[in-house]
Amino acid sequence: MNWWLAAACALVAGGLGPCLWGAARGPAGRRVVAQNMATLLLCLVFLLLAQGYGRPSYVDLALVVAVLGPAGTLVFTRLLGDRIRGRPPGTRLLTPAVLIGAPATVVPMCVATGPGRAMLKLVFIGVLLIAGGAVTSAAVRRG
Repeated sequence: MNWWLAAACALVAGGLGPCLWGAARGPAGRRVVAQNMATLLLCLVFLLLAQGYGRPSYVDLALVVAVLGPAGTLVFTRLLGDRIRGRPPGTRLLTPAVLIGAPATVVPMCVATGPGRAMLKLVFIGVLLIAGGAVTSAAVRRG
């Protein structure tokens, strides 16, 4: 086991599990926030697993999750807009989690990958995660 896989295990155990629990229980606002956070963490886990196992195909999974995750959050926010009142709990943590988590994962992977096409894909995924996180955080706050 290397450090990439240890980091992926830590994200799954410490972050993804509680997010899935939050998405399964509680009011609609908290469920949408937990789903958004789970999307971010799942994408980061795929990136870490790709580096840990040396399988570039997992980066493609992360790219798909980075594109479809925010779209799913926006759909849920639109459908559950009348049930989301005020600011759902955990909304304040979304933007800092995206702004810290995405670069903290993508930058070391870019350094480990080196210059090339793979690094551009990682940077693109990082930009998608940050932009999608900012848009969905604003949408969830507004309900």
